[in-house]
Amino acid sequence: MARGGGHGFRPLPPCAMKRVAPASAGAPGRRGEIMTRRPADDSPSAPSGGPLATPAVGSIVSSAHLAEGGALPALSEVEFGLNMISHAYSRWMVRCMSAAGVPDLSALDVQVLHHVVHRDRPKTIADLCLVLDVEDTHLVTYAAKKLQALGLVSGGRRGKEKTLTATPAGKRACARYREVREALLSSAVAATGIAPEKLSEIAAVLRALSGHYDQAARSAASL
Repeated sequence: MARGGGHGFRPLPPCAMKRVAPASAGAPGRRGEIMTRRPADDSPSAPSGGPLATPAVGSIVSSAHLAEGGALPALSEVEFGLNMISHAYSRWMVRCMSAAGVPDLSALDVQVLHHVVHRDRPKTIADLCLVLDVEDTHLVTYAAKKLQALGLVSGGRRGKEKTLTATPAGKRACARYREVREALLSSAVAATGIAPEKLSEIAAVLRALSGHYDQAARSAASL
């Protein structure tokens, strides 16, 4: 800048002053620097998701090839859940009955015993197969013989049909099973806060789905 005689430095013209950044606290530049534009929020330097953004994981299935491009991909999620709960339920029945004092029973053995005790009236093999939805009658027949050998059920007759009735030992086993179930399972599920009405809705959906799977199985058998 030129000096003006014996005076000091000549002040900058007003047009130049507008281009100089203010020396206020918090300004990113130093005194005398011209301010530059900050990157917009949608620029590469400011990603919208942030460095910790997590991508979506998609549906939780065990057979993705059945879900992709299908009419109802969510059905594969239900099937995965059914696989998990069916195995878990089978393990639970066996372990619970063992804790109740009757070891070495299979899941079907436990189901047959419970249904024989149900309503405290005799059941035929056909009754058990119908209610438990077991197609192979010999499986239920074998379970009945095993329970008879253990003294948990006794045989009888209704016309030409053989019937099964729970013995006092069988009823006691089911009563102990109920105690273990209340202590370990029912109380834990209730603690989740799920409403009983919601559980009833889930049960109704599962029963309806079983009908669709049965009909689909009959259709597949005719192909």
